[in-house]
Amino acid sequence: MVLPENTFLATVRERGAYGTSAEAERAARVVLGLLGSHLVGGVRDDLAVRLPAPFDRVLLAPARPVEPLPPERFARAAAVGIGGATERTVLWDVGAVVSAAADAAGTDLMERVLFQLPPGYEVLFGRPDPVRPFGAAGGEPGGEPGP
Repeated sequence: MVLPENTFLATVRERGAYGTSAEAERAARVVLGLLGSHLVGGVRDDLAVRLPAPFDRVLLAPARPVEPLPPERFARAAAVGIGGATERTVLWDVGAVVSAAADAAGTDLMERVLFQLPPGYEVLFGRPDPVRPFGAAGGEPGGEPGP
């Protein structure tokens, strides 16, 4: 079931401690646009159908980067897009948006989302860094880098 837009924005606004819905919407558009540029195929489509309009289209519309940004650069890019965010506050901004998206997505889809992202994004999603399965960034069982 898709959350109504006002419910999604109210969640982002509360978690991000934004003064207005417009501030929450701006953060949601920036963060979901960046996130969408890091996801491909069915995972991106599956997440989009769980987000309310217009955020579903924001997730699907971004230009693709050559390679996914590490989490630190993702946060810096979000700070530039949000405007007025600092290195400290942008983590709060990103967390407010991705946690609301994670609630809409559910656990199974969020595992698929995180599998497509570089290591370290788990922290942005408010999760501890789990041991990545074989084949995930690093290529060895347990996610440890190979020789």
